[in-house]
Amino acid sequence: MRWDALFADLEAQLAEAERRGLELEVDERARADAVDVELADRVRGSVGLLVRVHLGSGTVCEGSLSHAGSQWLVLDEARHQVLIPYAAATRYAGLSRQAVGAGTAVRQRLGLASALRGLARDRASLTVTVWRAAGGEAVLHGVIDRVGRDFFDLAVTAPGEERRGSNVTEVATIPFGALAALRSVRSAAG
Repeated sequence: MRWDALFADLEAQLAEAERRGLELEVDERARADAVDVELADRVRGSVGLLVRVHLGSGTVCEGSLSHAGSQWLVLDEARHQVLIPYAAATRYAGLSRQAVGAGTAVRQRLGLASALRGLARDRASLTVTVWRAAGGEAVLHGVIDRVGRDFFDLAVTAPGEERRGSNVTEVATIPFGALAALRSVRSAAG
């Protein structure tokens, strides 16, 4: 009888050691997989969720995450949509733990310039928030006229005015690195 108890105890110890080894291996693999996850993957995994984005200027934007590009995201607010470059954010709240890969190579190349070119093509009237390194922000209203590799030109108008030559008070050239957010009125379809 003693031998049976001894063997049963040894088998239980072995089973427990194998279970712990498996748990350690699973934990190690999960940590290794997390190393390859990028912020954009987490943002893509959160489409449809209510997300709060804290900007470097201190502004907080909150809305339903509707789009996530390789360098930017779009939040849907009640009356507006807000495009935010990832580089402008200092903190996120509400992101899912799920990560979704970028997908096709074409989709990966659709960066901030591509999104801005779409807005320029639509002649969307925007409120542009420019984050200044010294803190604070400048808010401009207007229409994107042209998009370069790392900047865009905004034809500045008074809030609510359409883009006409006589309404343009200046053309502001804004480097992508200074952009905190673009806010536009939501379309009826959006």
